[in-house]
Formats: sequence, C-alpha cells, structure tokens
Amino acid sequence: MKEKVTLVYPRCEDAIRTKRLFALLEEVLEPYDVELIETVNAFQPLQNRRIIFAIPLGISGINLEYFRFLKKMRTDPTFFEGSVGGIIIDGESELYTKSVARGLMFTANQGGCSFPGRAMVEGTKDLLNYNIQAMNLETDNLTAYHISARHMVKRVMEDQPSPKKQANILVLHASNYSKSNTAGLWDMVKGNLENCKITEISLRNGTIQDCSGCPYRMCMHFSERASCYYGGVITKEVYPAILACNALVILAPNYNDALSANITAFVNRLTALFRTNQFYQKHLFAIVVSGYSGGDIVAEQLISALSMNKTFRLPPRFSMVETANDPESIFKVEGICERAATFAEGMMKILVENE
Repeated sequence: MKEKVTLVYPRCEDAIRTKRLFALLEEVLEPYDVELIETVNAFQPLQNRRIIFAIPLGISGINLEYFRFLKKMRTDPTFFEGSVGGIIIDGESELYTKSVARGLMFTANQGGCSFPGRAMVEGTKDLLNYNIQAMNLETDNLTAYHISARHMVKRVMEDQPSPKKQANILVLHASNYSKSNTAGLWDMVKGNLENCKITEISLRNGTIQDCSGCPYRMCMHFSERASCYYGGVITKEVYPAILACNALVILAPNYNDALSANITAFVNRLTALFRTNQFYQKHLFAIVVSGYSGGDIVAEQLISALSMNKTFRLPPRFSMVETANDPESIFKVEGICERAATFAEGMMKILVENE
C-alpha cells in the first residue's frame, strides 16, 4: 500500500508554463498515493498530513490562486497542526522563487507545520542554481533539479520526531543583556523550560570576524578539523557547541529589517563546519523582537539561511515574534508571560521525551 501525500498545487491554467513542474511532480511523487488540492475551495485545514507545496510562478512571480491559499493559511493558526511539509517552487525568472518559498514556509510553520532541513527545492528560469549540484552529480541541471526534489520529498515522508530525555540547547546572541528586549524575552522563555541543558554564547563586537570567502580547498581543509582559518570564538566555542546540541536558539533583534551583523557573520562562518557536517537532526528556534515592525522578515531570513540552506529542522512555530521598542518595554507587553510560557511548552514538546 502506497504512503499518502497531499499535494497543494495552486492551479495555473497555462499548461505550457507548468509543463516542467508537472513533469517533475509526476516523477518524484510516483511512489506515493497523491491527494491533489488545486483550488482554494478544496483547500481546507490539513492536519497530521505529509504535504508537498508545489507553486508554479511563471515569469511574474505571481500565482493568483496561491495568494487565495495564503489568505486561508494566515487566518487559521492551526491550519497545519501536526503536519510535515516540503516546498517546490518553479518559475520562469531568476527572481522571486526563494522569496515566495520562505514566505510560504514561515506562514505554514506559524500554522503548525514542521519542515525537515532543506525542505525547499526551487527551479529558476534556466536552472543555473543547479550548476554545482549537476557538476557534482556528473549530470545536467534538469536531472539535478529532479534528484533534489526526490530527495526532499523522501525527507518529508520519512521525518520523525526525536525527543531526548534532556535537551541540549545552544543559544547564540549579540545582545547587551542589561538593555535588550530580545534577551529579556528569552529569559522569560527560559524560565519555563525543564529538562534542558542550556549553553549561551555571546557574539558581541570584537568576538567574531565575518567570513571572507576562502578558496574551497582551504575551507575544506579546516572543515575536516571542525575549524576555520579565522579562528576565534566561532571555532573555539561555537563549532563544538553546534555539534553537541540538538537545538539552536537564535536571539535576533530586528536591525533595519535584517539580522544583526554578528548573527549574519555567524551564519556565514558556519559554512566551514557545514561542509563536513549536516544538521538535519538539529532544531532551529528564534526569538525575534522588533522596535516597530518587520519581525516576520527577520524570521524568514533565518529560515532561508539556516533551514533551507544549512539543513536545520524547522519545528512548528519555530519563532516567537514580538514588538517592543524602549528598554525593558517587552515586560509590559500585554500577555507576554503567557505567550513566553506557551513558546517554551512548544519547545519542550519537540525536544524532551514525555515521561
């Protein structure tokens, strides 16, 4: 009996523009029993499912039916409760595929959908994004696209929870604890965690140097030793802690609708370790605080950088996104203690075995 997978495929009437994506889906989903959802009227809550979102974008990067789907997703906070998902985006431009994908992943994740590491596959106009993979696989770019999609679907179908008796959590931040609303919010969350070993490492100014793009062979040389040419706190403290943890928490204040420079430097420097270590079994969480707005933008940057690219698992509702401006004003936000406790409960549900 075939395993069942739900294919969420917002309808595009142009058969020519969807030909490449249709052929890919026909191949990679052949082993499964496929439930197809093409219209918003058929798009009802999908809980406890294995879901592949396949979005044809065309040259404009716009699929009108998809936006109708998106509206439904964003108005039901339990739409995907208990589900595991993966995303395939196919476009006729070198633009828009990843921005649409990470927005979709953030929205579905907020609705309770988890995603295994590297759960997004994109096909740009000329598939130039598969140059390296095709070279490594000794094949053409279209075949590399199909192989990537097949592997991603397999990860979605085989994904299983792996809680521990005691969670090992690594927290990375670049905050001034005496003034930071982001750090204050994390302290509230941390106070509700049980059976967790927590390691906190500061990446404040002067402790981290950004990646300068060493030649591939040099990077591999240091990667094989779980190190990096530039050394410092990254190789001495962060790399060993990354390898030891089963969950990574990023404290990410919103700086001009972007990750802070030091957190960005960490992501870039992580490449050296990633070359010889995959992070599929490690969960990503985030605490995001904005002074005004745009917390979703920062959360999406973490999704694309650390889950889509660096293979960290995205548990349901991986990010707690809040707004607070003046120092310590986070403690005055209505209902913040209850939401912090709920977020901590969600972390423990994923990370810690129930006795």
